[in-house]
Amino acid sequence: MEEHRPWGPPWRQDRRTGRYHAPDPGAFRRRRSTGAGAAVVAGFLQVVGANNATGDGLVTRPVTAAVVALLLVGPFALLWRKKFPVAVFVIAAAASLLFATIAVPRWTWAVAPAIALFNLAKLGRPRAAVAGAALTYAAYFATCWAFADRLHVPAVVRPEVRDLVLLAVGLVVLIFLGGAAKVRGEHMVEMMKVRAEQARAAEEQERRQTSEERLRMARELHDVLGHHLSLINVQAGVGLHLMDNNPEQAREALTAIKSASAEALREVRAVLTALRADDETAPRQPAVSLSRLADLTADAALPVTTRVTGRERRLPPEVDRAAYRIVQEALTNALKHAGPHTRVHLALRIEGSRLRITVRDTGPPAGDRPLTATGEGHGVVGMRERAALYAGTVTAGPAPGGGWAVAADLELGSEPS
Repeated sequence: MEEHRPWGPPWRQDRRTGRYHAPDPGAFRRRRSTGAGAAVVAGFLQVVGANNATGDGLVTRPVTAAVVALLLVGPFALLWRKKFPVAVFVIAAAASLLFATIAVPRWTWAVAPAIALFNLAKLGRPRAAVAGAALTYAAYFATCWAFADRLHVPAVVRPEVRDLVLLAVGLVVLIFLGGAAKVRGEHMVEMMKVRAEQARAAEEQERRQTSEERLRMARELHDVLGHHLSLINVQAGVGLHLMDNNPEQAREALTAIKSASAEALREVRAVLTALRADDETAPRQPAVSLSRLADLTADAALPVTTRVTGRERRLPPEVDRAAYRIVQEALTNALKHAGPHTRVHLALRIEGSRLRITVRDTGPPAGDRPLTATGEGHGVVGMRERAALYAGTVTAGPAPGGGWAVAADLELGSEPS
């Protein structure tokens, strides 16, 4: 079934699964933060309104370049209303107030200060918005009404009582709408955060379910291999025992081995196919092994001195991988906690059926190493669990001569003949 994109700000789509994920909560606000459109609209309305009013005789002076510049000062200042809201409102209000002394009261030449006042309230500056609106109203009342004669303001442009009341109501409404817009914007941001959190929770739940399903299939793989390999082992023993005395029964045992191995391969292939992720490809890197120890120490970002002693022998593959991972984790801990300027001494020694690994750095004891509730670092716990799989132990602590040391002891088993 096709999944439809949720309504709202731009959601992020996963190209592989086709699912949509919650956006950044601030994306919606950032997409609307330019503000150039409001400035253009305000400038257009003020200039066109003044030009039409001049044709109707509502402006006492010709609309010259200076008058047009006066009308455009406020709209131009709106481009910076996000950074300097108070200053922009003062500039826009002053420009419109000057023009109001030569024109009959109309809303068209007060668009810029109205937008600036709305923006001031929307940005969470209610006191500044109320103070600015009150001062602007007082200045207009004083200039065009109370002291109009002394300032030689033409009688035709003086406001009536109705105009003064409408102006006061308009200022109050703008402040109220700006505050409401602020509340709505905050609500939208909170909704985006909630949606993002819900989406993350859903993804985490899906990953957890996938992990549990893969663990179940891994257990199933263990059961498949254990059952069929045990059957093959028994039938192989029977076939070897009866090969000389009873060839027919030996043939039946070999047939059973063939059937069991084919069934095991089929089931293993099915489980492994399910375990592999959709976008996962077959591994191309060589398997981890102590044979790649030189590459590991070269990439450790630390000067590492390596010493290998004892009788050389072939290591079991699983122990070889575990030893490699233990050395890797110990070098990572040394870089993380002792710092990049320390030296590391790595020693590998085979004694009989035991492999002994020692990784010691020359840095400080690193008392700030993160510890778990058991008093051990997470890396040490992981190394100890890995070593325990092969009857081994791991110890870590301050070295006698300073620094920090990690020692591992792994069981190699009997040497193959």
